[in-house]
Amino acid sequence: MSTIPKPAPVIGARTIELAARRGLRQSRLMQIALISATWWTATGVVHLLALPVPAGIVGMAFALLLLATRRISLFALRRGAEWFVGEMMLFFVPAVVSVLDHPELIGRLGAELLLIVVLSTLAVMTVTALTVELFYHWRTRHVRP
Repeated sequence: MSTIPKPAPVIGARTIELAARRGLRQSRLMQIALISATWWTATGVVHLLALPVPAGIVGMAFALLLLATRRISLFALRRGAEWFVGEMMLFFVPAVVSVLDHPELIGRLGAELLLIVVLSTLAVMTVTALTVELFYHWRTRHVRP
């Protein structure tokens, strides 16, 4: 008596779509990737069509279109958008304000300051590494087990 193997279950497109939507709602990283992909797409469209509109506006229009056609829900973007807003305040705004207050930072003075910061950072790292290395060798020679 032989048994006939059961065929593997067929996974439909709807099942895959529902799983992707569920994963998108639960993953902040996927939401950040979707928002970034929307922005990159908008940037490409603006450059390709030579539109006189900022890519951010086109990206918001894409996002609105996705929301209006229910291809994506608001909850699928919420956590990623909250992360972007939180990080924008930390990194983007202070840097822009300081550059606006000191436009000379964009020119030669800014390049010189950047060079000084990079060289001094390398010097501190080198001296620290040498000090740790010397102390390690001194300790292995002078400390008895």
